[in-house]
Amino acid sequence: MKTRLIKIGNSRGIRLPKAVIEQAGLDDEIELKVESGRVVIRSVKNPRAGWDEECRLMHERGDDALIDGPLPSLTKFDEEEWEW
Repeated sequence: MKTRLIKIGNSRGIRLPKAVIEQAGLDDEIELKVESGRVVIRSVKNPRAGWDEECRLMHERGDDALIDGPLPSLTKFDEEEWEW
């Protein structure tokens, strides 16, 4: 797809068609980067997006148990060496 740069104040920009915005999953905030003579526009996504739902599903499946067994309440270090 070809387009033209348009004047926006003292800058220049492009208009992205709605279909392109939807296909790329872009929102109000984007990441803009220059790589090897190219301008890359990417969606800014929270790295932990969706974790709350996934954790809820893990809990429902019973897949959220601790991997390690319980730790002893006190160790030799706790009893003999640790000072407050």
